[in-house]
Amino acid sequence: MPLPVTHPLSDGRTASSPLVRALRGDRPETTPVWFMRQAGRSLPEYRALRIGTAMLEACLDPALASEITLQPVRRHGVDAAVFFSDIVVPLALAGVEVEIVAGRGPVFAHPIRTASDVLALHPLDPAALAPVREAVGRAVAELGGVPLLGFAGAPFTLASYLVEGGPSRDQLRARTLMYADPHTWAALLNWCADVTGAFLRAQVEAGASAVQLFDSWVGSLSARDYARRVAPHSARAFDALRGLDVPRIHFGLGASEFLPAMRAVGADAVGVDWRLPLDEASRRLGGDTPVQGNIDPALLAAPAPVLEAHVRDVLDRGRAAPAHVVNLGHGVPPDTDPDVLTRIVRIVHGS
Repeated sequence: MPLPVTHPLSDGRTASSPLVRALRGDRPETTPVWFMRQAGRSLPEYRALRIGTAMLEACLDPALASEITLQPVRRHGVDAAVFFSDIVVPLALAGVEVEIVAGRGPVFAHPIRTASDVLALHPLDPAALAPVREAVGRAVAELGGVPLLGFAGAPFTLASYLVEGGPSRDQLRARTLMYADPHTWAALLNWCADVTGAFLRAQVEAGASAVQLFDSWVGSLSARDYARRVAPHSARAFDALRGLDVPRIHFGLGASEFLPAMRAVGADAVGVDWRLPLDEASRRLGGDTPVQGNIDPALLAAPAPVLEAHVRDVLDRGRAAPAHVVNLGHGVPPDTDPDVLTRIVRIVHGS
């Protein structure tokens, strides 16, 4: 079914916003900017609001999640809000036992490592996504012409967490399963694709004007393995948005060697980490794909002139693409001075 007539893209609130225009390949007069992980730990108002509330509890409290989503828009003047949640939220809503441990990340009580483990996974009941829909709706009602970005974790990253039981440096267990039992691997990634796709669709139906699919651990793969054993499942996740005309961003950390394959899964724009200059990324993508990125998060703590020169270089290189959305090459580090992000927004909007 198409977007409802009350959706911000349908009623005109966000259809001409700089972010949506850029993601559709129409370079706006002002380059849009937002930051991955802009809603969260770097903001003192976020830390104050989260006192005494566990991460998953905060994600599933519609009033709290919507307020956290709005905080960086008010503070920084960014061109998009990104929905405050976590990529493991849909896994938890599907019945997977997971805890987000401070300083470590998601930890799973029962890792998924066998065919029987995969068969025991339950499908995600759409009714379980009600808190997500409400939180998005609340935020969208406050944002006016500022688009809200929905997001979800890509199947490979979700599967890596499930198999490893938590964060991993090299996803060794996950990659071993991929080779040792390809049928179980495919079944697990299909389950992840369906769960994360439903999470994306719920956000869009509730008012998100664009989405980003994050593949945080995909850099551990070869280009061949990505194309054969991962990309079809990422395409399946995006396919959950069939009938809903919203721009789609695909971002993978360490994915410089297979950017065209990441675009081919159904993305309108490709996020690029800090390792590859945007002009080279655009060349690899054929020069016809909007790009997003790619300020090095390490430079957020550099002297102001050094950071400004870097931001301007990113802007210059982004002009090689049809359109450019400024972002970091990964998420905002938790100890970042919020004033630095505000300063970046002013530099970008003034260029």
